[in-house]
Amino acid sequence: MGACCSKGVGSDGFGKEEEEERFEEDEGRVGEGGARVRLKGSYPFASMYTQQGKKGINQDAMTIWEDFNGVKGNIFCGVFDGHGPYGHKVARHIRDVLPSKLTQELNHLKPHKSDDDEDYEDSNEDIEDSDDDDVDVDDDDKDSNCHPFFASWKGAFLKSYKEMDKELHLDPKFNCYCSGTTAVSILKQGEDLMIANLGDSRAILCTRDSSDHPTSVQLTVDLKPNVESEAERIESCKGRVFALPEEPDVYRVWLPDDDSPGLAMARAFGDFCLKDYGVISIPQVSYRKLTDKDEFVVLATDGVWDVLSNQEVIEIVATTRKRSRAAKALVDHAVKAWKSKYPTSKVDDCAVICLFLKNMSSSHKPGVDAEEDSLNSRRSQLPQAAQTVENGGSERFDARDEWTALKGVSRSNSLVKLPRFATALSRRWRSLSLEEGGPIVEG
Repeated sequence: MGACCSKGVGSDGFGKEEEEERFEEDEGRVGEGGARVRLKGSYPFASMYTQQGKKGINQDAMTIWEDFNGVKGNIFCGVFDGHGPYGHKVARHIRDVLPSKLTQELNHLKPHKSDDDEDYEDSNEDIEDSDDDDVDVDDDDKDSNCHPFFASWKGAFLKSYKEMDKELHLDPKFNCYCSGTTAVSILKQGEDLMIANLGDSRAILCTRDSSDHPTSVQLTVDLKPNVESEAERIESCKGRVFALPEEPDVYRVWLPDDDSPGLAMARAFGDFCLKDYGVISIPQVSYRKLTDKDEFVVLATDGVWDVLSNQEVIEIVATTRKRSRAAKALVDHAVKAWKSKYPTSKVDDCAVICLFLKNMSSSHKPGVDAEEDSLNSRRSQLPQAAQTVENGGSERFDARDEWTALKGVSRSNSLVKLPRFATALSRRWRSLSLEEGGPIVEG
């Protein structure tokens, strides 16, 4: 199974020994706690790629923090999908700041239980209590028995996300009234994997089932408005949830008295026009103990998941010849699938991180050639790769690009229409922020 399972498996397998793997490493910068921050490129342990769609500026962002929290071997990965007129600015700001906030919160944790922990745990309870039913305690806390520190780790995620959204609300440099971003992130600490999700980006795991076949495990829930618990919360806050006739399968969040903005997710950073009506910025947090059967994790924005199934994603990554090209290969297939499945829609932005859980030298498993042939055969039936930009990052964009997703309904739109009097309402909201001082960035 690709670089995760076999060497020398043919033209479509990872890790072919006669070809030297070349990684396009981003030197990055040093982040909080001495972590090395990556924004693009490929590495022996990961592959990253993002590509602009047809809506204007690429609003997707991603990051990897190596040796996260100052601990060698710890890895943080995050993918962010911006939406709204200034979604690209919000996504990049969250990308750059959220990992630092999480690092700071984790630094408060003690290695062992002590009396000092009570204050921290009390603060976590305050987070959950202050947001009514925002935290899915029943869903998330069932994992707490898997690791003695799960509750503390979860508290660190919850607090960092809440503080991040609060600062975003007060920061006069960002107009987030009708703009925001999703956030799906993982923190790998040895065999411990923490997952936090906000919005409709997704993380999946490639593992081996009881028959030793590669299979996908979805690590997150797509937090869309039609999820029953999400819809109940939104409607209890007087927000409305319904789908437009022209896209009956896409449920959106609307203001109580105006058919706007039509947000296609139930949780997000920003989007303050909907924060009083049930849209929240509290992530679902879960835990998984990794095993020898686990091969890699894929994080991606909905530009991938809207057109490819979990199993298709697993097979594309697993049968890509080189790890360094895994993320790009997945984006290529997604772009082609967009053009095939939704020919009248604008192709969405795509961002992908593939985190490999095994060293290349230890990825060989004997007797998997037949399995590779089967994977390669099925892969040949998937959409063929489309032409994409070879920059590996897509961080640059033309200043003349404009955000065009509001011009008509498209399958890929996260937002349909700005609210009536949005400009005036935004100015009123911004005037409150201006009292804190500083200019607002709008272009």
